[in-house]
Amino acid sequence: MREDYKRHDISDRAWELLAPHLPGRRGAWGRVAKDNRKFINAVVWILRTGAPWRDLPPDYGDWKNTHRRFCRWRDKGVWENLFNLFVQDPDFEWLMIDASYIKVHPHAAGARGGNQDMGRTKGGSIRRYILQ
Repeated sequence: MREDYKRHDISDRAWELLAPHLPGRRGAWGRVAKDNRKFINAVVWILRTGAPWRDLPPDYGDWKNTHRRFCRWRDKGVWENLFNLFVQDPDFEWLMIDASYIKVHPHAAGARGGNQDMGRTKGGSIRRYILQ
């Protein structure tokens, strides 16, 4: 690991897999990008924290230029191509499971003596939260 590594940055292993497929690499058409890794780390920071682009730490560069570059890559299909490339070999490092898909004990799912209505809030039926 590099000494300037931050918690949300991608690992060296992930970078080795990703770098050969990015635009701006040496030998590819166009200008050579000097900061592809910093840019990828900035995008990953935004995705992992859920923060708005304006809150991007200055260590990752100017938020406006980073957002503009993100949008250009989106419009060119770079993100989709990377996704299609890596979906074949997932590493599951940041796998997230939505709690609504986790199986619960039978008593919590409506068995005798358990919670008969899992969809309701603990406080009961509150009119404003029930869709008509």
